[in-house]
Amino acid sequence: MSMDTAPTISQAFATKFGGAPDLIVRAPGRINLIGEHVDYNQGLVLPAAITFYTTLALRLRPDEKIHLHSLDYDQTYETTLAALSPSGLHWPDYLLGVADQMQRDGKALHGFEVTFGGDVPVGAGLSSSASVECATALALDHALGLGYERMALAQLCQRAENQFVGVNCGLMDQFASLFGQPHKLMLLDCRSLAYRYIPFETDDIRIVLLDTRVKHSLGSSEYNTRRAQCEEGIRLVQAHYPEVRSLREATEAQLKTCVAPADALVYRRCSFVVAEIARVEATCLALEQGDFAVVGQLMYQTHQGLSQDYEVSCPELDFLVEAVRGRAGVWGARMMGGGFGGCTINLVQADAVANLVYEVSLAYQAQFGQPLGSYVAEIGNGAELIKN
Repeated sequence: MSMDTAPTISQAFATKFGGAPDLIVRAPGRINLIGEHVDYNQGLVLPAAITFYTTLALRLRPDEKIHLHSLDYDQTYETTLAALSPSGLHWPDYLLGVADQMQRDGKALHGFEVTFGGDVPVGAGLSSSASVECATALALDHALGLGYERMALAQLCQRAENQFVGVNCGLMDQFASLFGQPHKLMLLDCRSLAYRYIPFETDDIRIVLLDTRVKHSLGSSEYNTRRAQCEEGIRLVQAHYPEVRSLREATEAQLKTCVAPADALVYRRCSFVVAEIARVEATCLALEQGDFAVVGQLMYQTHQGLSQDYEVSCPELDFLVEAVRGRAGVWGARMMGGGFGGCTINLVQADAVANLVYEVSLAYQAQFGQPLGSYVAEIGNGAELIKN
């Protein structure tokens, strides 16, 4: 679906429901340059919104009925505000969960009709789910005049995914979808929620995403397991250092003393997180100095940690990182997102992109017998109202 999706979505809405929607919004997917699996450990992350969007048309109803229409799945789902519960289809849950959280906040909702679709690749680790949640939340907030601040909307969407969808994600994806700005990365402190924008205005470097097009079934269950392992590490540290409330506040020395003797696996998980938070800080410093060689090396270090210590990579992701390592024009690469499939993120000189994609695609097809996806990600706006 092209970037200008409003006419397509508006026409699909009219075909499905008759008449025009009250409003149309769009919310982007995201990349994360570095800082993986640290948002739920109150760490630092460095995401950006990208110019792939979920576009959503909404019209309020006079009753309590909810009618949802997914253009991409060519499916509909109906329920009521009084009967909000997981759908069994999965895709409606990202929208229903937002309405559920708004009701839990004490907001008086109306029934509504929605048609939505988009071009955020699903299963690629680009947070298509967060883009659906944020589009829904922004549309309901505008349509009903609920008055949410953007950070409160991001937290509401996170709760929807945690409590309704059942994925224990941190705040990064929803934050990035709502707060993105063109040509800027966002350094978000997931403990204080303070953030600042870091310019990324290089004309000669591209953000290239290589998509394995696999999503191993371990994804969601192992994600929640990693979160539980981090929490266990904190419990072990707190037995000796009760003031430490998260891995953001823990040191490698504390992990070696308190966690390593008790559980070697939990120690490896926690050690990765502590090192990754430090890498985010180092990356920001390198970016501000224009030192992409250092940024790239930090990305490779992150991938090694994710693959060997946090164990959320897979053969396809490891292959793609090794396939570009040392190539002329490539500054750095790593797996991005929850893991077990999805994309690698690569910083590549603009004049090297075409050859890299061509050659790595051939090698990937030969190795795994399936085509490689590729996208050049441009950094764009956060969620916005595009038709009122």
